[in-house]
Formats: sequence, structure tokens, C-alpha cells
Amino acid sequence: MGRPAILDALAERALVLDGGLGTHLERLGADVRSELWSARVLADDPAVVLQAHRDYFAAGADIAITASYQVSYDGCARAGLDRATTTALLERSVDLARRARDEAGHGWVAASVGPYGASLGDGSEYRDPGLGVRELAAWHRERLRVLVDAGADIIAVETLGSLAEVEAVAGELAGTGAIAWVSVTPDEGRMRSGEPVAEAIALAASCDEVVAVGVNCCPPSEVLGAVAAARSVTGKTILAYPNSGEQWDAADRRWRGAATLPAALVHEWRAAGTGLIGGCCRTGPAEIAAIARALDPAAAAPATFAAGACTDDDPAPGRIGCGEG
Repeated sequence: MGRPAILDALAERALVLDGGLGTHLERLGADVRSELWSARVLADDPAVVLQAHRDYFAAGADIAITASYQVSYDGCARAGLDRATTTALLERSVDLARRARDEAGHGWVAASVGPYGASLGDGSEYRDPGLGVRELAAWHRERLRVLVDAGADIIAVETLGSLAEVEAVAGELAGTGAIAWVSVTPDEGRMRSGEPVAEAIALAASCDEVVAVGVNCCPPSEVLGAVAAARSVTGKTILAYPNSGEQWDAADRRWRGAATLPAALVHEWRAAGTGLIGGCCRTGPAEIAAIARALDPAAAAPATFAAGACTDDDPAPGRIGCGEG
């Protein structure tokens, strides 16, 4: 088996990740208010998921992250879906992203693996799940196996908040022969569990299957510090795909504040050594197009896509899933 083409591309230039999938699905008219977030859309209206991937590729993304972030066996069981249906949803998520990639004629597919806390549907990925390494490894095992076998170009393990979950996932990836990235969600320079970001990055990077490490689902202001922490412990590719900079107001069920993803920040992240750059919650195709232009000003303007940028006063009918928002 030859060297994956995505690794050759990373050796040559920075690659552009897509933006918040839940954000764009909502703007395309999908209802993401259920406990399953975009996984419910994946089950009920896969054509909208396909369109979202198409829009991100048209905006200049090199990598589409699948709609599997919230697809877990226990989470789907609570929603009345059996194991066979859940497996089919995981496989469908890869198929849809791959179809959009093939239509675009360029790019790669990253199979999303969300954290245990996301499966609870209550924002628990922002807290230490309180489970041990063995429990977390068992929880991730079957979903990881299905996504590895589904044929994505890379596995995207996202929004991890504790050292225990990083260790669990790294252990499950070891020996699979897949390539993966592991991304943590920091808060004021530390993991959500309070542990050092550098320690989590070093642990993830020690797994041969992990080819890139970094952060997602965090304020843009967290990125540079996290990149420096990552660079201090590994020579592997660093990635960053933060939120827009807005904050979720749980009382009013709205996003507040200003989006803060100017091109100058993208230039700083790239200069610091970041090789994969995109967006998470509240970033859409317009933001990804701006990132693509910032990384390659000489590139042609992206094609038209179905929905524009999010605005400060956009109401949010439901909490968009972290990591896929």
C-alpha cells in the first residue's frame, strides 16, 4: 500500500478544512434541534448533508469532515435506532462526503469521531466525562472500526477534553493501519479536564497512526498558544479549526458577540507552523472561502455556494453540536 496522497499534499502546502457542519445544515433549512444534531439529518435527509459538503468544497475546502460526529451506538439507541442502522449511518456519512469530493474533482474525506461527552447531547464534551481509559476505549471501539473500514482518507478524532479520552482513542487507533488526526478542545490553555494541552498532544502524537494533532471547537484566541504547546512536543502536522469567536447564551438560546476570524489570524497560525486550518461552530462556507484566500491569495475565487456567512444576530433554534457546529 502506497503513501496516502493527503500526506504528500500536506508536505507541500497548508490544507483547508471545512467549517461547521451543523451551522451550515441549519442555514440550509435542516432541523438540528434533536439530541442527535446533524446525525438526525444524516438519517432523515441525507441530500442536505451532501449539499453542505458540496458547498464547502466549492468554497475552497480541501477536506470534508463527515456527519458522523454525533453517531454513536448508545446515543442512537436512545433515539430508537438499532445497531445495524447506526452502522449504516456511519457508512453513509463517509459515502456522502466521498460523493461530494468526487463531484468536486479534488480533496479528501475525514471521518469524524466525536467524544463520549457529545453523545449525551448536553454539552458534556466541555467537561471531563469522568470515565476511565478502559471504559472510553470500549465506547469508541466499534465506531472507530466501522469508520476505518468505510474508506475515508483520514480519521478525524475531534473535540477531546481529557487526557483519558486521548489515551483511549490513541490505543484504539494503534495497529489499525489507518491515518488519523486527534484534536482537543482547550480552555484558557488547558484541557477541559484541567490537564496540560501539551501533555495530551504528546500522548496523541506518540501513536504512529496519528499524523496530525491540534485543537478545535475553541475561541480563535486559544489557537496560537495551543500551536506553540503542540510544536514543543511534536514535529507532526499541527491543525486548528476554532469556532467563530461567538459565545452561546444558554438563557436566551442565541449566539452572542462578534465573529473573529480575520485573515491576519490565519496568517499568524500558518506562520506558527499550522498545516491544517478550518473552522468549527458558527463558521460557514463564506468563512472557509476567506481562509482559503488567506492561505493562497493567488487562487481563483471559489465557486458560488448555497448559503453565506453567519451573522451576529442569527437566532439559533437549538444548540449546535460542538465539533460539528
